Amino acid sequence: MGPVAEPATGGEERSSERSGRHAAPRHASRPGEPVRLDTSRLSSLSQDAATSSGGRQTGPLLLLALGITAAVVAWGYLVYLAIDFGTKARDGDTAAWWFLGLATIGAIACLFAGMMLVVRLFVRLKGGVPPPKPPRMPGGRRAAR
Repeated sequence: MGPVAEPATGGEERSSERSGRHAAPRHASRPGEPVRLDTSRLSSLSQDAATSSGGRQTGPLLLLALGITAAVVAWGYLVYLAIDFGTKARDGDTAAWWFLGLATIGAIACLFAGMMLVVRLFVRLKGGVPPPKPPRMPGGRRAAR
């Protein structure tokens, strides 16, 4: 919001009852006199804008970014392990089949967690967009009664 304009001297509003039209308030007693601005609230407005610009948003976004990074790195390592265990299992190591299964399930879980964190990050970045309105009932106002 910008600064608020106030009348310079006690100018009166025109009565809409007398003229039959809606009249704007007079801002100055004389037509050539400039409008004075109330600057007493400007410093508080700039401080409010500075605190709401991002000090509170950085922490959760940083945590989400770190979580996404950790999930993707863990996924990559588990895929590497699954490939390695698969190679050993094909060479005849029977225990490697179990480790291959565990590494595969772990990789799937890490990828899923990373995707969920990406969705949360996008929702945070998208911000204050209101959800869509519910669909209207067919039949108009009478059907809703």
